[in-house]
Amino acid sequence: MTGSISNDKEGQVSLHYPMLSRSNYVVWDIKMKLFMQAQGVWDAVEPRTTNTVVEVKNDKIAMASIYQGIPEDLLLALAEKKTAKEVWKALKTMFMGSDRVKTARIQTLRAEFEALRMKESECVDKFAAKIRNIVSTMRALGDTIQESDVVKKLLRAIPSKFLQIASTLEQFGNLDEMSIEEIIGRLKAHEERMNGHVENEERRLFITHQEWTDRNKKKTKEGSKNLL
Repeated sequence: MTGSISNDKEGQVSLHYPMLSRSNYVVWDIKMKLFMQAQGVWDAVEPRTTNTVVEVKNDKIAMASIYQGIPEDLLLALAEKKTAKEVWKALKTMFMGSDRVKTARIQTLRAEFEALRMKESECVDKFAAKIRNIVSTMRALGDTIQESDVVKKLLRAIPSKFLQIASTLEQFGNLDEMSIEEIIGRLKAHEERMNGHVENEERRLFITHQEWTDRNKKKTKEGSKNLL
């Protein structure tokens, strides 16, 4: 899926809309929301208040933006919708399910989120991606999971080799104000230091082993000379 914002020769913003597929709704939703905000028409989809008046022009621009990012079969299925808000809601129901289905999915994802544990051999980036994917899907479904809850979960889920850095963060950092990106950055820095230490230790052991081998070879040669 592609989607980008670029400038043309006259300095105007040119939007290249991402195309919706059966497997990328969550990411598509995030990008399309950003694009419509950039155009100043997101209020047509999600009014700020119940009294917000949406201009017809803005509503049509928002609808055109959405239609730019969906395949023709979906466009035909949504042709009877009158407003951008209706189109957006219909798409969300198609891909994320009804309110009852969404509630069930959130509960399933919550359980999956709580059960996540980082393996000893797993790198920080890979595990962080798992957490991000689950959290993004939960939020797209309407869950209001807090950043601080994600941060605390991450620190609970890491293996014992990260215990020192986790304890430091919990004792001296304010977890309620720290972002998941900041925690991941600290863990990655610790991981890199540990990997460097392991490499140095392996190199030291290799040198020691080589020295031991060379010493034995030397003794063997000296012993052979004495026999002669």
